[in-house]
Amino acid sequence: MKNTAVELVGITKAFGENTVLRGIDLELHAGQVTVLMGANGAGKSTLVKVLCGVHPANAGTIKLYGEAFSPLTPSEAIRSGVVTVHQSINDGVIPDLDVASNLMLDHLAKPGSGFFLNKKKNYAEARKIAAAMALDVDVRQLVSELDLADRQLVAIARAMAHKPKLLILDEPTSSLSATEAKRLFVLLDRLRDSGVAILYISHRMSDIRRISDRIVSMRDGKISGVFEESPLDYEGAVRAMLGHSMTDANIQIQEPGTPIMQMKDIVLQEGATAFSLDLHANEVVAITGLVGSGKSGLANVLFGLSKPHSGEMTLKGAPYNPRSQGQAISAGVFLCPKDRATNAVVQDFDITKNITLPFLARHSLFSFLNFGSEHVTAQNTIADLGIICQSDTDEIGSLSGGNQQKVMVGRWLVEESDLLVLDEPFQGVDIKARRDIGEKIRKTATARATAVMVSEMDEALEIADRIIVMNDQTIVGDHRNENIDLRLVLTQVVGQLNNATGNDEHAN
Repeated sequence: MKNTAVELVGITKAFGENTVLRGIDLELHAGQVTVLMGANGAGKSTLVKVLCGVHPANAGTIKLYGEAFSPLTPSEAIRSGVVTVHQSINDGVIPDLDVASNLMLDHLAKPGSGFFLNKKKNYAEARKIAAAMALDVDVRQLVSELDLADRQLVAIARAMAHKPKLLILDEPTSSLSATEAKRLFVLLDRLRDSGVAILYISHRMSDIRRISDRIVSMRDGKISGVFEESPLDYEGAVRAMLGHSMTDANIQIQEPGTPIMQMKDIVLQEGATAFSLDLHANEVVAITGLVGSGKSGLANVLFGLSKPHSGEMTLKGAPYNPRSQGQAISAGVFLCPKDRATNAVVQDFDITKNITLPFLARHSLFSFLNFGSEHVTAQNTIADLGIICQSDTDEIGSLSGGNQQKVMVGRWLVEESDLLVLDEPFQGVDIKARRDIGEKIRKTATARATAVMVSEMDEALEIADRIIVMNDQTIVGDHRNENIDLRLVLTQVVGQLNNATGNDEHAN
C-alpha cells in the first residue's frame, strides 16, 4: 500500500480576477518520483509556491503525513520538511557568499547556533554536504565565481542538507551536463529508496523516462491526467497537458543563401582544435553538444563578449572583430543569452521595457521616448509569440518562466539583424511554447543567418536546417537535417567517434 506523504484537496488560488489553481486534488507518495508536466501558465509554479509557503491557498486543504500543513513562509515549509529547488538558480543560492556559507546558511540561521562563526567547523561541515552530493568545488570559493552548472548543484546540495520529506525540483537539469545530470539521478534514486517523496517538474523526455514513477499533467489550473501504470503513457501525458495531440514537427529544409558569417581556423581556447564554419542567410543552424562543449563560448565570441584564441571572422565579407556587445549589435549581430534570470530579464521593468530595452533609440525622437511606438512593438511581440499576460505593462516577474523566455526571445526578433544567435532559447519552456518560439524563429529567418545553441537533440531536429555538433571546444559534425543518422550525431555529441567519421566536415 502506498504511503501518502502529501495530500491536496480542493486547492484553489487566485490573483485578483485571475484564478490560477482550480480545485487541485493530488496525492504525492513517499518513496516515489512524481513528474509534473504542464504548459506555461497551467499553474505548476503557483502550485509549487503554495506547497513551499510563498503563497497561501484561497481554499482547500493540504496534509503532510496526515497532519494539517499550511505554511505561511518558505522557512516554515522547510522546517516542516518541504524543500524546493526553484528553476531560477539565484532563488536557491546567494552569489555573493562562498559555497560553504550557502550550504550552511539555514543551519547558521537557526536559533542557538551561536553568535560567532567557527569558519573551520563551517568549512568541514560544508565539505561533508558537498561530498554527499559528489560536488567537486572549493567550499571557500564565491558562488558568483562558479559556472551555471556548479551553481545549480550547490542549490540542490543545499536542499538535500535539510533531509526533506518532500523534495520539489523545478527543471533541475536545465543547466547540467549529461554527467552532472546522471549524478543527480543517482542521488534522487537514493532519496526515493529512503522514502522521500519527490515532485519533479520537467518537460525533458530524457529526464522523465529516466526518473519518473508516475506522471501528473496539468492544464488550465487543473489536474488533467494521472499516469502511473507501467509502462508509463508518455504520449498520453503530453495530450493531457496540451488538450490535443502534438504532431511531429514537419519543417521544410531551406536552401542556404549567401554567406553572412564566415569563421576561418577559429581556436576557441588554447589547445583546442581549429574549425571553420559558414553561416548563411535563410538558414537556421542548430549547434548542439554537452555542457562545456564550446557552444556558449562560440556564442560569446560571435557577440563580442570574448575573443577567440586565434582565427578570423568576416561579416558579410568585411572583417568582424567586435570589442563589446554594443559593437556587435551595431554591426547587426544579436545574442539572446541563456540563464534569463541573470543575463536577460530586468525584474524592475515591465514587459514592454524588457522587449524594447536594447533598441530605445529606435523608439525615440530628439531624446524623447515614443511610448506609442514601444507599446505597438510589445503588443505585436505578445501576439506573435502567444505570450500569456494581462497587458504589456505587466511586471515581467508576474509571468511564468516560459512566458518570460518568450519575451526574451521576442526582444531580439523585433528588429532586423544579419546574424541572430540564440543560446538555449527553449530552456525551461514546455513543448507547445518551444514550437511557438521555433516557428517564429524560422518564419523570420529569411534575410539573416540564425544560430541556435541547444542541448536537447529533439530541439535541434525541430528547428534546424543544419545541425552542427560541438565537442571539446571544436566542431566534430556537420549534418543537413534530412534523413539524419541520429546514432552518428549522438555518438559525436558524447565524443566517442573520430572527427573524420561519416559526413563530418567542419566547414561550410
